[in-house]
Amino acid sequence: MPVVEAVVTVPVPPELAFAVSQTTAPVRYRWDPFVREQHFVDGATRPGKGVRTFTRSRHGLAMVSEYVSFAPPTNVGMKMVRGPWFFERFGGGWRFEPGQQPGTTVATWRYNFRCRPAFLRPVADRIGVWLLGRDIRRRIAGYAAGCADPEVLTAARRSLGDD
Repeated sequence: MPVVEAVVTVPVPPELAFAVSQTTAPVRYRWDPFVREQHFVDGATRPGKGVRTFTRSRHGLAMVSEYVSFAPPTNVGMKMVRGPWFFERFGGGWRFEPGQQPGTTVATWRYNFRCRPAFLRPVADRIGVWLLGRDIRRRIAGYAAGCADPEVLTAARRSLGDD
């Protein structure tokens, strides 16, 4: 399966970096250029393993995804439950590790996918790598900006009980 990845170092510790990544609307929309609409489904109010979310991308595509792992402050993983017809499978993982400098975090975001139909896969996978690669780089750059945005950081600290 094709994989796209982006890495950035942000000037906040892992606990706060992870919390920023899990902010929800309307704060999420301040930093995440990919998301146009996102909310929990099935009555969930917080992220966690087994929780599902609805996301509409800036491209207008919708996906329901499920957290398959949720281990603050180190990692989170998701898989597509329902999404665009051309994805047979889609999954992603975000990892957060202490950076070389104290108080920094290395965030590594990785997506994997499989396109359909199978006979178009050789071409569709190359297009997917290009498009998703561009999107993941823009998204992680927005995340890095969010890690320097006072409003985003206040909301993330609040979720940690640090306010």
